Amino acid sequence: MNKFYKIFLLLIVTGLISYSCDGIEDSLVDDQLEENPLPSTPEYSSGSTDFSNYVAIGNSLTAGLMDGALYNIGQRNSVAAILATSFAATVDGDYTFNQPAIDSENGFNIGISPNPSNGITFGRFKLDTDARIPSPVINGEAPTAYTGPALNNFGVPGVTVGQLRSPATANNPFYGRFASNPGASTVLGDAINADPTFFSLWIGSNDVLDYARGGASNSAALTSNADFQTRFTNVVTDLMTETTADGVVINIPSFLGLAFFRAVPYNPIPLDAATANAVTQGYSDYNNGVQQAATAGAITQAEADRRMISFAAGANAFVMEDETLTDLSAFGLPPLRQSEPTDLTILSLGSLLGVDAFGEGAYGLQDAVSDQFVLIPSEQVEIETSRQTFNGIMAQIVAANSSRLTLYDTNSSTGVFADLFGLSDGVPGITVDGVDLTPDFAPTGVLSTDGIHPNPRGNALIVNEIIATIEAQFGASLPDINVLNRSSVSVCAGNCLSQQ
Repeated sequence: MNKFYKIFLLLIVTGLISYSCDGIEDSLVDDQLEENPLPSTPEYSSGSTDFSNYVAIGNSLTAGLMDGALYNIGQRNSVAAILATSFAATVDGDYTFNQPAIDSENGFNIGISPNPSNGITFGRFKLDTDARIPSPVINGEAPTAYTGPALNNFGVPGVTVGQLRSPATANNPFYGRFASNPGASTVLGDAINADPTFFSLWIGSNDVLDYARGGASNSAALTSNADFQTRFTNVVTDLMTETTADGVVINIPSFLGLAFFRAVPYNPIPLDAATANAVTQGYSDYNNGVQQAATAGAITQAEADRRMISFAAGANAFVMEDETLTDLSAFGLPPLRQSEPTDLTILSLGSLLGVDAFGEGAYGLQDAVSDQFVLIPSEQVEIETSRQTFNGIMAQIVAANSSRLTLYDTNSSTGVFADLFGLSDGVPGITVDGVDLTPDFAPTGVLSTDGIHPNPRGNALIVNEIIATIEAQFGASLPDINVLNRSSVSVCAGNCLSQQ
C-alpha cells in the first residue's frame, strides 16, 4: 500500500510539473504572439464576379508579343497570363488558363521586312550593348499551327477593332494558327464560344497606332471616328448579349511617349567639319532657289530660313520631306527642310541614317528622309485627337454597361503611364520597392526592345493597375504581382544580326 501511495504521489507531482511547464510555455508563446503576431494568410475573393473561366480578347498587348516577336518568354508574361495568375487565387481547385503556345524561343520578328531574307528567318530583337541598338536574332521561327487544348487567350497581334468580328482575320497568321474554322470563324466568336465568366478587352490601339508607326503617311491605316464607334459598339454588344460574363475594358495609352517615337533624336547624324562643309555645298543650288522664291514673294522669309539646309561639325539634324511646306514645284524645288526638336522620329530610321540605304546617297544627308519615318507636329495632333476620341467612345460604351463592365483608364493622371512618361511630375520613370524603372528598353527599362510593347516588368506594372480597377468595381480582393522578380531586357549574345 505504501509503495502504491509513493507511486501515486510521484505521478501527481510529475503531472503538476508537466502542467506547470506547459502553462509557462503557453504563456510565453502567447506573450510573443501579442508582441510579434504571425502574418495572417490573405483571403482572396472574386467579390461579386467570377474569375473561374477568364477569357482575354485583344491584340499584341494581350497576346504577349514583345521585342518585335511572339515567343515563349513574352507569351508566358503576357498581360493576360499574368492577370490569370492573380485570378487563380480566388478559385478552389485546379485553375487553367490556356494560351495558343507558340513553342519558339525567339519567335518570328514582325518588324523586319522582308522576313525571311537571304535564307535567314529573323526572330525577336535583343539589345546590342556595344552598338547600343536593338538587333534581331538570326535564328527565328515562323509561327506554326496550334493544336493544344481549348483556349482562354484570344489575343492576336496586329488586329484592329473591326477585325475581331471578321472571318478574313484568319489571313493574319497569329489568328489563322488557332482559328476554330479558318475563313469562317472570328476571334470574337471563338472567345464567346469559350463561355467566359469574366473577360478582358484591350483593343483599339492599332486603329491609330498603325497610322502613327507609318509616319502618318497612309491615311487608310487610320480608322475613322464613325467606324470606330460602330465597330467597338458591335464588339461590346456581342459580349453583353451572347455571354453573362463581367469584364474589364482597357483603353488606348498615350503611345507617342514611347521609345519607338523618342529613341532617335532629331539631330542624330555626327559629322566632322570637312564632311559637314562638303554636304552643305551640295545644297547650294537648293538654298539659292529657296531664297529666290522668297525674293519673288512665293514664300515668306521665315519659311525660307526654315528650309535652308546646312551642316556643321557635331550632331546634325537630317534632311527630310515635309508636305506641309509651300509647294515650290514651279521653282523646281522639293519640299525639304531639316528635322526639328518638335518632330518625332520612327525608331527604324536610326539604322538608315547616314548610309546609302536606297542608292541615292547617304540617307538624311544627300537623300532626304521620306514622310513614313517622321511625325511632324500637325500629324502628332491628328493622331492624339483620334486616340482621345476613340477613348471617349470606349468610355461611353463602358458606362452604358456599368453593371457588368469597368474601364481601366491608361490615361489617368495618377496612373503608371503618367508616372513612366513624366506626365505627373515632369520626371520620367517610376520607382518600385526602391528600384527606379525607366520608360525605355535600357536594362532598367520596362519596354521591350521594339520600343512599343512592354517587357515582362512593364506588363506586371500594368496588371497591378488592372487588378486595382477590378477590385474597386466588383469588390474583389486579388493578390498583386511582384514586378521586380520578372525579367527586363535581353542582351545579344553572339546570335544577333549586328554581331555577324
